[in-house]
Amino acid sequence: MDVVVSTFGSAGDVFPMLGLALALRGRGHAVTFATNPYFAEVVARHGLPFEPLGTTEGFLAVVADPELWKPRRGFRTVFESLRPALKDQYALHARRGGVAVTNVFGLGALLARETHGLPVVSVHLQPAVLWSDHAPPALPGMFGPRWLLRLQYRVGVRLYVHPTVARFVDPWRAELGLKPLPRVDRWWHSPDGVVGLFPEWLAPPQPDWPPNTVLTDFPLWNDGSAAGLPPDVAAFLDAGDPPVVFTPGTANAHARAFFAAALDACRRLGRRALLLTKFPEQLPPLPPGAAHFAYVPLDVLLPRAAAFVHHGGVGSMSQALAAGVPQLVMPLAHDQFDTVARVEKLGVGTGLGVKRFTGPRVAAVLGKVLASDDVAKACRAAATRLTTRDGLARAAAAVEDLAQRQETPPP
Repeated sequence: MDVVVSTFGSAGDVFPMLGLALALRGRGHAVTFATNPYFAEVVARHGLPFEPLGTTEGFLAVVADPELWKPRRGFRTVFESLRPALKDQYALHARRGGVAVTNVFGLGALLARETHGLPVVSVHLQPAVLWSDHAPPALPGMFGPRWLLRLQYRVGVRLYVHPTVARFVDPWRAELGLKPLPRVDRWWHSPDGVVGLFPEWLAPPQPDWPPNTVLTDFPLWNDGSAAGLPPDVAAFLDAGDPPVVFTPGTANAHARAFFAAALDACRRLGRRALLLTKFPEQLPPLPPGAAHFAYVPLDVLLPRAAAFVHHGGVGSMSQALAAGVPQLVMPLAHDQFDTVARVEKLGVGTGLGVKRFTGPRVAAVLGKVLASDDVAKACRAAATRLTTRDGLARAAAAVEDLAQRQETPPP
């Protein structure tokens, strides 16, 4: 097959799709990878043909926007930033044809499916994008019993999510001779097939999920894992007890309070701290026993950690599950509140809201998590479930199967 994998987002969104592209290449397919040129160097290191979507300047502009991390405004901020890149995505897939593999924001690929009849497989990293009336995911600002969650969701889609997308997409669809956008939260799942990069034990399939949905397992892919720990990271880890690892997400440039609370909590607990961010200007002065690194592959770092404190990205959660370390999650927006709910349901950690994320509170909550035998037992059980690490192989096989079913895709 000729496959074009196109995706949007931060490293937590791009790396799993890059891992999937490499798995598809390993199965003998011709694969091109398309994303923001901010990630072009990483893609080049892995030898895949690259196509740019949007600009590096556009990526850095949205990262610099604090609205990105607001629960009620984050979706609009993300979508507005993608508008030029969606046209690039449409043009790429319309020109190249073949099989399109894309994530939840791959609206350009879905438009090319309608106009050019090419098969599209939607790949979802997180269960939060698969709404179910039977088992509603935890979304920002939603609360109450199931009937109220259903009502809130429908109102949110009708008054906020759908209009945000339709204002841009409907004029574009008219230019292409297409009818107005169907309800967007249904349209962004390709009818040709949906692959979930997460296991059934995290999110059991629901009867009202899209047809042709296949769940596989976590991708657990990081750039640079094969090289192992960098020497400076290994030296820090070897110099004392396992540290608590903190990250607010690879695209978060507004986490000064997060890191200040992290260092204060570790001081109170007598723990070492390892801070991960590509934006060091947001760090306070580091005391003895703390270190900062721009990037370390989580699959080689977390097995050496005492605990992992993060923002609630599904990739961060899955790496902690695989490493068997307890988690404390500070959700900000997007799917991160659903991550907290699933971490707590599994018993591998807990969440702490951003307004309560202070040094004393983090120390108190993290201390309980670290001391809990039940949490330690749940972490070991999760790690055992992920020893095979075959998520990408299973996902590539699922993409292959779904694409090959579309011998005559609908126009």
